[in-house]
Amino acid sequence: MTVPPAPVRVRLAPSPTGFVHIGNVLVALVDAAIARQAGGTFVIRIEDTDQKRFVDGAEELIYESLHWLGIEWQEAPDRGGPFAPYRQSARLPLYQEYAERLIAQGDAYRCWCSPDRLEQMRFAQQAAKLPPKYDRRCLGMTEAERKALDGYTPDSVVRLRMHDSGSTTFTDPIRGTLAFENGLLDDRVLLKSDGFPTYNLAVVVDDHLMRITHVVRGEEWLPSTPAHLRVYEALGWDPPLIAHTPLLLNADRGKISKRRHPWANMQWFRDQGFLPEAVLNYLGNLIAFVPDTENPAPGVARELFGFDEIAAHFNLASIGPSGKVVDIDRLDWLNGQYIRRMSVEDLAVKAAPFLAAAGYDVNTLPTYRAALALEHERIKRLSQAPQALSFFFDDEEYDPAMLVPRGATAGRALELLDGAIAVCQSVAESGDWTVSTLDDRFRAHAEARGLTTGKLRGQLFGVVRVGSTGRTATPPLFDTLAVLGASVVLRRLSVARNHLECLAAIDGPPAEGQ
Repeated sequence: MTVPPAPVRVRLAPSPTGFVHIGNVLVALVDAAIARQAGGTFVIRIEDTDQKRFVDGAEELIYESLHWLGIEWQEAPDRGGPFAPYRQSARLPLYQEYAERLIAQGDAYRCWCSPDRLEQMRFAQQAAKLPPKYDRRCLGMTEAERKALDGYTPDSVVRLRMHDSGSTTFTDPIRGTLAFENGLLDDRVLLKSDGFPTYNLAVVVDDHLMRITHVVRGEEWLPSTPAHLRVYEALGWDPPLIAHTPLLLNADRGKISKRRHPWANMQWFRDQGFLPEAVLNYLGNLIAFVPDTENPAPGVARELFGFDEIAAHFNLASIGPSGKVVDIDRLDWLNGQYIRRMSVEDLAVKAAPFLAAAGYDVNTLPTYRAALALEHERIKRLSQAPQALSFFFDDEEYDPAMLVPRGATAGRALELLDGAIAVCQSVAESGDWTVSTLDDRFRAHAEARGLTTGKLRGQLFGVVRVGSTGRTATPPLFDTLAVLGASVVLRRLSVARNHLECLAAIDGPPAEGQ
């Protein structure tokens, strides 16, 4: 296959049939990287000829998803360009013209077989264990001749006539040289009975007329490539370089299911609070090796990088044909790295919509940014902010049994809590409700009460933590108390004391020797 000369032009050709699939976005990233490397043009062409599956608003979702990730394009329906229109539904006369040309040349023919007849044919082929392909009943017939036979319909389609023998061979830069035996290939439909083209005709016509030099698409289109090359041959056009990216797989290396894997939909990443930089970085990991310039040892890759680095180090041949596993745990880690590198101010702005969606108004919490700063290191997704910060906004219900440390009784926990309340009241009265003062006073209190071992001190701090937050795990205790404020802490500890009094009454007096 001849590699087309510069200028390089690549295209993404999605169908507006629903949500934006992560596989389409990966192809878009490859396209954008090729265009950036070569100083070429990235085109978006909307393939909307399947009117039955058209979903209103789906085209806009495509633009929004790519723009969110920072993937830019130069020509598209929303931007125009020298080869407009960029929607296939506006190019129907072109496809009909070339279909007629192929018929006149003998490279295509009309087929009047009814759907029932085609179904019967496929059933018979399956029973005989024959390759599933059209049996060419209509080949060489006029409509009048075909009408005289059974299984006729006046709503004809146009079929491509594949070669009877030999093989179709081409070189895929990702997969190497591939060969298909022509005798096993189907005469695919080029033009449907409603006058709309199928992908097999429209993609070739549009790619040629729009001067596309590199076609990058998913592995699922690989079986269609021989038919496309046959159309190029019949029309006397040089084909572009054609590459098929590998399938994206789930963690168990199985195929992605829209039902079981919500992350197949790009909107899921936004709804979950992943940062676009992290998602782009993760997808870049699947297609490019970006060397770590700070650690120039061979084979050491950078973990954090952006589109500029992807484009600089991208190599189509190095992608490889093996399926790429989408590891959400790895993306969580990566997203957490980007969040940690954000300023608290930036994080506060980005987290606010997620808190609002959960019913929390950040404007009602004066310590919002201080609270967020405590959870900064623990948040991996922006959607985790409401759960992480909820106890700063509201008093949360919890199981009173959580107030009783392991190895202690409710009565003992009550004693520990009474001492803690006294410490908090003392610090509040001093007017110095700060991390350092709380730390000093509590540690002095623990020393004076003989709570010198890690276990005993942990029991004291554990009672205070649960009583003030309703949780057993929080950011550092005294930092948390400082942000919550004296009045909130004392009120919550008072409620906790009531819980422990009830538990102690149920437990009864401690046994002798306790």
